[in-house]
Amino acid sequence: MEIAALMFPALFALILLGLPIAFSLAIVAVGAAITAFGPVAFNQLYGSFYTASTNFILSAIPMFILMGALLERSGIAERLYRVMNMWLGRLPGGLAIATIAMGAVFAAAAGVVGAVEVMIGMMAIPAMQKARYDNVLIAGTICAGGSLGTMIPPSVIAVMYASLAQMSVGKLLAGMMLPGLLMVVLFLAYIFVHGLLRPVPLAPETREECDRPLGEKLWITAQVMVPVFGLIFAVLGSILAGIASPTEAAAVGAAGALLLTLANGRFSLPMLGASLRVTVRISAMILLIVAAGTMFMSSFAANGGARMIRDFIESAGLGTAQMLMFFLLVVFVLGFVLDWTANVLICVPLFTPFIREAGVDPIWFATMVLVVIQTGYLTPPMASSIFYLKSIAPPDMTYGQMCRGVLPFIAMQVFTLILIALFPALVTWLPERIVGF
Repeated sequence: MEIAALMFPALFALILLGLPIAFSLAIVAVGAAITAFGPVAFNQLYGSFYTASTNFILSAIPMFILMGALLERSGIAERLYRVMNMWLGRLPGGLAIATIAMGAVFAAAAGVVGAVEVMIGMMAIPAMQKARYDNVLIAGTICAGGSLGTMIPPSVIAVMYASLAQMSVGKLLAGMMLPGLLMVVLFLAYIFVHGLLRPVPLAPETREECDRPLGEKLWITAQVMVPVFGLIFAVLGSILAGIASPTEAAAVGAAGALLLTLANGRFSLPMLGASLRVTVRISAMILLIVAAGTMFMSSFAANGGARMIRDFIESAGLGTAQMLMFFLLVVFVLGFVLDWTANVLICVPLFTPFIREAGVDPIWFATMVLVVIQTGYLTPPMASSIFYLKSIAPPDMTYGQMCRGVLPFIAMQVFTLILIALFPALVTWLPERIVGF
């Protein structure tokens, strides 16, 4: 067990030295495996690598990423933002409300966190600054809206979690729906109250959009929303109804995104090539981390890692509730040094046996883990959402403003987590009724 105890410090040391996460996982896994298995270590590691590489559910990830990459270039985002602003612009904090609403819709359409944030940020920042919104609110709104890709199905993180935990992808996606909608409502409520307390004059462009005749607004909305919601329904509906596997549904989503790109006149071979390059790069990064992480957890278990955790829980006298809190705290702390891929990969195989042994609903626990990962995504100083925003933000938007901006939304996420913990039916009610009918 001494080797198992040293594996995580060694992993963090390699990551902090700047080594890519996949290589850090693989190096520590090889070193620990040689200690446990001797000369046959590479046979054992090859088996772990092969198992991860041939996992059928994980083949949905490249299709979901391709769907997001195509939607990013389809022109739908600009038109959707216009529609949201047209209906919501007159509300207190209207542009910020429209940004969150757009983030929720695109999270459901794309499922990739970084892509959603960059998309809405590039459109919302100029419009909100022109309307004289405070940089703190702008930063918090965009980071929060982009982070919804974690909790709004279909989520790439959820697909990967379900694969590792050997649970139904459809049930997990269904379980996430009500908490995800609750989080969106809390975000919108905060922005609405903020807009009442600190009103911003309506921009002339927004007033012009809002003053369009009702018939014209309905026609523009139908042109934009019907294809988007049709795509969402095709992907999520086929999974939840049990008609298609996640991989098949993801392929339908990618094909639908391609059709939307053609319909909007944005298709070109260079655009398709750029989308495919993004898909290959992100998919290769995720799947290599998955394979290396599987090797890492295999070596960790072989060196007595699971027994070490069990001994700690028993010696600390942790009950079921305390054990769950400890696991969620570990996920949150790991979020400061690991990206979501490595975090899920390390924690899910480690915690799942204990969760099942304690009789805890795995869908309920998985949803809480995803909320914690999303919270870590926003939490400074190592917030991935802030790094994404920094890459597209104007020079007058400072890191300090970004950190202050996300704090109220972090509070909303923590409140969502508390509600899920106190009322498990928020998660468990929907999967029992709609998955596979």
